[in-house]
Amino acid sequence: MKIAVMGGTGLIGSQVVRILQAAGHDAVPHSQSTGVDLLTGQGLPEALKDAVVVVNLTNSPTFDDASPAFFQTTMDNLLTAAERAGVGHAVVLSIVGVDQVPDLAYYRAKVLQEDILKAGKVPYSIVRATQFFEFIDAVISWTADDNGVRLPSTPVQPMAAADVAQAVVDVSVGAPLRGVRNVAGPDVFGLDELGRITLAAHGDQRTVTTDDSAGMFAAAPGDALIAKEGAVLAPTSCREWLAR
Repeated sequence: MKIAVMGGTGLIGSQVVRILQAAGHDAVPHSQSTGVDLLTGQGLPEALKDAVVVVNLTNSPTFDDASPAFFQTTMDNLLTAAERAGVGHAVVLSIVGVDQVPDLAYYRAKVLQEDILKAGKVPYSIVRATQFFEFIDAVISWTADDNGVRLPSTPVQPMAAADVAQAVVDVSVGAPLRGVRNVAGPDVFGLDELGRITLAAHGDQRTVTTDDSAGMFAAAPGDALIAKEGAVLAPTSCREWLAR
């Protein structure tokens, strides 16, 4: 079937397209570089023509107070175009525990995105994934200097981007969930512990200091970012991913 993948040239999107195409689907990647702009609606009617499924993997360019406006506009434009085109299934990638971290503007923005999808007329599915191994280096850099890194002990359950892509594919080719599927990595770490493991794997001698006020994820309470009951656990462990 024809599947339009918005954000189809990014980290997750490119892998989703590749998996779908290998399975014989007509998966088409769309992004600003291909002439499709969800903020303006440019190219959407053409991108969604004859599509059975649309997968939205686009992301706000910032994590700040501007992110809600991005998701409001892009989801309104996408759902309006999808309804007109007769698309039968809309899939969005979100975050495990996104509704439990109201102190973060970006997380509030993702909840808004989910709510817009749920209120729309197009049958939908939401895939909530935990943090990606691929982003751990960026998380470390937020609170790092030449001497060390400060990270909170916030529990996380990270997973490989390839496993996220597979989870998105599995949902996209099925019937609309009209709900949420949670997916997560196989192991739970404190973020500070994960930082130490990652630095050691890179041969980085900097010290990780536990600071429960450091960085964005310090705002996540308790086990908000941990897989919920019934979540699908991905196969790739942190050590397996680091060894690649």
